[in-house]
Amino acid sequence: MDETTSSVTGATRVRLGARNAASGEPVDQAAPAPAADAGAAVAPALPPGRITSAARWWLDDLGAGGPLGEGRVRFVTLAVMRWVAFGGQLFTVLFVHFSLGIKLPLAWLLPALLLTFVVNVTVQVRRAPTARLGERPMFALMLFDVLQLAYLLALTGGLQNPFMLLLVLPVGLGAATLNRLYTAALTAAALVVLAVMATMPSQLPWFDGSLRLPPLYLFASWLAMSLTLLLVAGYVWRLADDARRHALALSATQLALAREQQLSALGGQAAAAAHLLGTPLATINIIAKELVRELPATSPLKEDADELLAQAQRCRETLASLGSGRRDAAHSTFTKAPFSILLGTIAEPYRGPLVDIDVALDVADGLNEPRVSLAPELRHAIANLVDNAVRFAERRVEIAVAVDHCGVTVDIADDGPGFKPEVLDWLGEPYLSTRRKEGGLGLGVFIAKTLLARTGAKVHFANRDKLSHRRKGALVRIVWPAGALEQLGREPTRDD
Repeated sequence: MDETTSSVTGATRVRLGARNAASGEPVDQAAPAPAADAGAAVAPALPPGRITSAARWWLDDLGAGGPLGEGRVRFVTLAVMRWVAFGGQLFTVLFVHFSLGIKLPLAWLLPALLLTFVVNVTVQVRRAPTARLGERPMFALMLFDVLQLAYLLALTGGLQNPFMLLLVLPVGLGAATLNRLYTAALTAAALVVLAVMATMPSQLPWFDGSLRLPPLYLFASWLAMSLTLLLVAGYVWRLADDARRHALALSATQLALAREQQLSALGGQAAAAAHLLGTPLATINIIAKELVRELPATSPLKEDADELLAQAQRCRETLASLGSGRRDAAHSTFTKAPFSILLGTIAEPYRGPLVDIDVALDVADGLNEPRVSLAPELRHAIANLVDNAVRFAERRVEIAVAVDHCGVTVDIADDGPGFKPEVLDWLGEPYLSTRRKEGGLGLGVFIAKTLLARTGAKVHFANRDKLSHRRKGALVRIVWPAGALEQLGREPTRDD
């Protein structure tokens, strides 16, 4: 289902008669492969003892962006969040120490806040507000936030500090924007600092000096926070990864549709070129004939004139075939025709010597077969499904069209092995392919389903043996509500 074209040619028979109720289509899909963590960047090794070089490299990396391509987060968005976090930390420390009268180790806390201020200013100076952060600098900033916050918490009670919940924020933000490797590293760092605070507990500053909670409570706090970090990181990363994969798959759908539109436009250009070149070529042909007739047989130009006439006639024949074929293909995009005939036209290139394709039509009493224009998305989607059915069929592919008062139903069925049960419920999801060893990307069914949805259709997948015990193979059912197909290619009016 990943390839949508076929070099097989032949005539597809269109049979108008009783509708076959069972039909389908084999598709290639399997478990999705992770795409987000491909090409994860690895920081270059730093020379031992070169602390200043390490700091310079780290700041350069934050300023220049990572090597993983375009980032996912705008720098101005992250900068605002970091300044809000810095302001909140500074206000909390000063308020608790001076207003509430709870003595905090300011000599140790303020340098950490000052370091955060320096990092924020440095990064903001080195980057444009509209720039996007790559994954490596984003990971570096999130890791700094985790370590800085853990340092502040360790000096102010550790797991006893209620602000311990703030550790979830950098981990959650990192999970939403980083790949799996960086997300796992960031989560591991947060779990390590939690474990350190659990094994080396500190006293919580309080009005009368300090407060120490029972060990069982500290253990429960450590366990709850660890589980929270793991669940938030895993769940947020999975949601973000699914969104990224769907965005990439939708981009592939747009490319496929654009390709069909380009092919359609190319057909129109070919027809126009054939028409425009026809007149000058006819003039050349007439002059060549006159030269051949007027030149004597002994003329040294006789052979050149014969060759000129032969080549002119050859050009006329080529241009005639190009013009007629391309003109028909181009006009078929804009000319409305019976739907079953268009389905036969789409399926014709996929009929091979070993697989027959049959198109059947069943129209309810009092209704007419819809006449539609062959929109690019309709052509590409149905061709994709038919191609996939032919690939898995043993001898026969059946396309049944049923027209009733509820709408139009198209069943594409084959007599092959059918869908694998483990992927049947996942059909239509991007990057789901059972033919990855053959180079399949798992986007064929997703693209077809997405393009058909743009025409108002719903797509259903099933195995034929679930509908009839005497049949095998796969079934793809496409259902349009009443009137949806007739709207394809219709120019919008002022009333729409």
